[in-house]
Amino acid sequence: IYPNEIEIHWSILIVVYPYVTGLVAGAFILASLVKVFNVKAVQPTYRLSLLTALAFLLVAPLPLLLHLGRPERFYEILLTPNPTSAMAMFGFVYAWYLMGVLLLELWFEYRRDLVLLARRGSAPMRWVYQALSLFSTDISEGALAFDQKAVRAITIVGIPSAFLLHGYVGFIFGSVKANPWWGTVLMPIIFIFSAIVSGIALVMFLYIQVSAIRRMPLDRSCLETIGKFLFYALVVDAAIESLDWIHRLYEAEESIGVLVLLASGKLFYTFVLIQVFLGTVIPLLLLGAMQIWTDRPNDHVRRDLYFLCSQLVLIGVLAMRWNVVIGGQLFSKSFHGFTTYKLELIGHEGLFTSVVLLILPFIILGALIKLFMPVSRPLLNETAAAASPPAKPSGAT
Repeated sequence: IYPNEIEIHWSILIVVYPYVTGLVAGAFILASLVKVFNVKAVQPTYRLSLLTALAFLLVAPLPLLLHLGRPERFYEILLTPNPTSAMAMFGFVYAWYLMGVLLLELWFEYRRDLVLLARRGSAPMRWVYQALSLFSTDISEGALAFDQKAVRAITIVGIPSAFLLHGYVGFIFGSVKANPWWGTVLMPIIFIFSAIVSGIALVMFLYIQVSAIRRMPLDRSCLETIGKFLFYALVVDAAIESLDWIHRLYEAEESIGVLVLLASGKLFYTFVLIQVFLGTVIPLLLLGAMQIWTDRPNDHVRRDLYFLCSQLVLIGVLAMRWNVVIGGQLFSKSFHGFTTYKLELIGHEGLFTSVVLLILPFIILGALIKLFMPVSRPLLNETAAAASPPAKPSGAT
C-alpha cells in the first residue's frame, strides 16, 4: 500500500445525486419531443414524463442535504449567493428549474383537468383540486389555447434549463483539474447524454409498468418510438465516452497508467462488466436488432426486450456515476497507489439511506399519478360539454 493523499470525502450519496438529477433531465427531454418537436407518437408518455421529472426533482437535493455537516443551514446558500462557486449556485439552478419551468408547465398542462376534477369531486378532494388549480374556473377555448401556447413556450425554455441542470453537475467534476479522471472538457457532455439515456429508459420502464398495473394496452407506436430514441441516444453516449477514452490513451499523459490500472482492476466489475458490457453493449445490440427487424419478434417479446433494455441502461448509468464519483477518488495524487472505499450499510451516508432515496421518488410518483391521472373517473373529452350544464328538455321547469 503506497502513501495516499486522497481520502474518500464524496460518498455514495454523491453517486445518487447526479443519478437522480440525470433522470429528471432525461425525462423532461423526452417530454419536450411532443410539444417542441411535434413527435406525436410519444404523446401517451408526455404527462407521465412530466410527473416523473417532478417526483425525482423533489428528491434530488436530499442526498446533498444528508451529506452536509450542518444540513439545517442549507438556506444560507440562497441568502448569501456566491456566483463564483459552481457548488453554491446549485440552489438557484434547482429553484429555477423546479419553479420556473417544471411546476409552471405542469400547471398549464393540467389546469383544465384540475378544474373538471374540482367540479365533479367531493370534499375534501374537491378543495385539493381547487387549490391546485389556484381556484381557476375558465376552461373556454381561448383559455385552453393560451394554456397550450404557454406550455410550448415553457418547454422551449426548459430544454436548455434541463441541459444546464445536469451539465452543471458534470461541470463541477470536469473543473477539478487536479483529478485526471474528472478533469476533461467532455465531462459535462458525457453527463448530459448519459442523463438523456437514463431518463428515456426510466420513462420506458415506467410506461410498461404503469400500463401493466392499470391493465391498459400499450401503444405499440409509442413504445417503438421511445425505443428508437433510446437507441440513438445510447449510440451518441457510447461514442462520446469511447472518444474520451481514446483521447486519453492517445494523449498518454502521466496519469494514463493509473487510470488503466484502475479501470481494469478495482473498477473492473462496475466499469467493464456493468457499465460497458451490461449497460451499453447488450442494450445497443438488442435495440439495434429491433430497429432492423421491426416485424419480429411478436409484440409481447418486443415489450419484454424493451423492458429488459430499460433496466440494463438504468443499471449501467448508475454504475457510470459510481465509477466517476467513487473511482475518481480511489487513486493517489502521486499516481503510485490506490485506496479503498468502504461502503457503510447504515448511517446517514450508508447503503440503506441511498436505497431509500432511490425508492422515494417512485413512491412520490405513485401519489402524483393517483392524484393527477385518476382512472376510476376519466375526464370528459369534450371541454364544452363539461364546461356548460346540460340543456333542459323542452317544457321542463
